[in-house]
Amino acid sequence: MTVFKNFNMYKFLFFLLVICLFGCNSKQTIKTKYFEGNALGTTYHIKFFSEEEVNWEKGLDSIYEVVNKSMSTYLPNSDISKINKGDTTIVVDNMFKEVFLLSKEINKSTSGYFDPTVGNLVNAYGFGAEELNYLSDKELDSLFVLVGIDKMELSEDNRLKKENINSYIEFNAVAKGYTIDRLAIFLENNNVDNYLIELGGELRVKGINKEKKQAWRVGLDNPYQTELKREITAILELKNEALATSGNYRKFRQDSITGQRFVHTINPLTGKAEKSNILSASVLATTCAEADAYATAFMAMGLEKSKLVIENLTGIDAYLIYTENDSTKVYSTAKFKKQLVKD
Repeated sequence: MTVFKNFNMYKFLFFLLVICLFGCNSKQTIKTKYFEGNALGTTYHIKFFSEEEVNWEKGLDSIYEVVNKSMSTYLPNSDISKINKGDTTIVVDNMFKEVFLLSKEINKSTSGYFDPTVGNLVNAYGFGAEELNYLSDKELDSLFVLVGIDKMELSEDNRLKKENINSYIEFNAVAKGYTIDRLAIFLENNNVDNYLIELGGELRVKGINKEKKQAWRVGLDNPYQTELKREITAILELKNEALATSGNYRKFRQDSITGQRFVHTINPLTGKAEKSNILSASVLATTCAEADAYATAFMAMGLEKSKLVIENLTGIDAYLIYTENDSTKVYSTAKFKKQLVKD
């Protein structure tokens, strides 16, 4: 009888242990995951919440590797570098195809102001990675005739066909945003519902910041900040959306007569470096690729043309910091303004 009682007691204790192990595991606190590093020539920071046991770092790194192999103009053996050197045998992958078709779409909706074939001119005028070359008008004209994404098409077997083999294409104004979108898909496919992904200043979020139990909050840079000190001009709440900011305000010029500040940017329609009164363009969109591309386009378009495009777009909101005479002003869509944090 004593043995039987002891057996039941041990059985009961075992049962409690099983409940504890499985019950506690099912109510396990969701862990904060944080990754940072260098990718695509810039830095990234990713924060999310999950209890999944996944090789997160390997999964994230694999996305950077695929994007680089497909679209990095800094890697001589990438697909896009080979295409720019005249290799017509390259069959592009789905990532390249998606970015190319999106670029075509945004090129059309911005009346040609977003154009990923303008890179040679950007460098020639000294606004890119290279120093100013002081090319003659004739030399600049010879580069301009190569500009135009409408002069390129993808064949049925996914080969890029160019009217002129010397035309140059780069996705620097959309690739960061697109990479963020691919990272977001990876997280969501692994049951992550709350995350913030930042790559080179571009962002995409979903859900909330579970540590602070509030919406994700990010800062918008002050256009007049210095290289040594970052200053925030506004704070924005994000909810299941992407944010990209474009601005070459650190390279602004000042008119010696009027005192007005402006930036130079390449107009893809003329091939000329023209004044733009927009110092920075922050864009909200569903995807970061769209936000990235439109922010770049608005910088080239200037305020009035940008406002016309924004008013005719669905799902695109903007916060444009611009100059008028000797003062700085802000244009903001209603949705963007509503998400600005007041306190």
